[in-house]
Amino acid sequence: MISQHEVLDTLRMIEHENLDIRTITMGITLTQCIHEDADEVARRVYDRICAKAGRLVQVGREIEAEYGIPIVNKRISVTPISIIGAAAGPKGCLAIAKAMDRAARDVGVNFIGGYTALVHKGIAYGDQAVIDTIPEALDITELVCASVNVATTRAGINMDAVARMGRVILETARRTAARDSIGAAKLVVFANAVEDNPFMAGAFHGAGEADCAVNVGVSGPGVVKCALEKVRGQSFDDVAETIKRTAFRITRVGQLVAREASRRLDVPFGIVDLSLAPTPAMGDSVAHILTEMGLESVGGPGSTAALALLNDAVKKGGVMASSHVGGLSGAFIPVSEDAGMIDAARAGVLTLEKLEAMTAVCSVGLDMIAVPGDTPAETLSAIIADEAAIGVINGKTTAVRIIPAQGKGVGDEVSFGGLLGEAPVMRVSAVGCGDFIRRGGRIPAPLHSMRN
Repeated sequence: MISQHEVLDTLRMIEHENLDIRTITMGITLTQCIHEDADEVARRVYDRICAKAGRLVQVGREIEAEYGIPIVNKRISVTPISIIGAAAGPKGCLAIAKAMDRAARDVGVNFIGGYTALVHKGIAYGDQAVIDTIPEALDITELVCASVNVATTRAGINMDAVARMGRVILETARRTAARDSIGAAKLVVFANAVEDNPFMAGAFHGAGEADCAVNVGVSGPGVVKCALEKVRGQSFDDVAETIKRTAFRITRVGQLVAREASRRLDVPFGIVDLSLAPTPAMGDSVAHILTEMGLESVGGPGSTAALALLNDAVKKGGVMASSHVGGLSGAFIPVSEDAGMIDAARAGVLTLEKLEAMTAVCSVGLDMIAVPGDTPAETLSAIIADEAAIGVINGKTTAVRIIPAQGKGVGDEVSFGGLLGEAPVMRVSAVGCGDFIRRGGRIPAPLHSMRN
């Protein structure tokens, strides 16, 4: 039973500390839509999405109004299109992308994810069709997001796929150059991708999921920062305990919304993803949590240790609050979506190399990083390989969402608006890596992957 104190505490977090439900994401299985005719599979995909998610936005608004809890985004994730579009080939995949975009618009969601290929061990026909069409798909649609998983701890790193994705990212950025290369902001390359992630751009509805499910992503960097202000000068033991208690409270709010949405939509409750997902708004920054711990600026010495403490404490608090915590749960460090990260990058304190070190202990990886538009595809691939290695060796999810901003150089700015925010173009090492990337093949799985 929820006490009066819990209700008042939640209201305070919402009104003064930027607590929100970042997204309700409905996952939808599309396997029954498979057909060899491109137009037919697109029609089935559109009808299926609209039938399942037609009330999603309405229900989200009802819950917001009744409980006073802001729900920032309503989103959809679907079965990887490499599976659905395999029979219809590249033409079918593009037809599906258009159908996904049209369905997302008609039901009123913010984004739809699942233009996805899973190629960590090899590239099948359907995977190739999706990968080849990603640049065009993200150019001709507005709400569709794409992802490709190139590595797992169990399989190792598919370097052929890594090499290909560097070229795909660059081509996607070029095709959307007039819009600050926004296409690349809707494309993420994963190692150890999870099947129940509610956050974009990497959300897809995995093969092991139910026919349909509701996953909720909770956020609250401002709540954590405000809580830490009360233990200034105290030990890291007190810091960790404070974060755990705060994460517990945030997760309880998320579970309430998730179960209520599940009941009203008559769809199974999947997971609560407790990720401290920042926004460009002041008071909603993961970077500011780290400076509250005592750092002068994120990116300086101590940043990785502070982030490790934060990520671990968030997960410990979350799992005590719900039996179904999943997704990516932890702390995100996207440059363009975090006011404190943006400031540190502009000042030159936060570098790409330091960000890479921090990804070893955060929830995802190199997220929303703008780099010069003339960055070679091989360099982009090498960055993906480095990040995938961190994920594979540490048995965690890592990702790269990098934007080679066409026509822009170090110090210039990109601006996408909304939650995607804006970011300075960051320096990338000019040291060549083409021979490394052109080797191809697979980097074998680590020894500790053998756990049968």
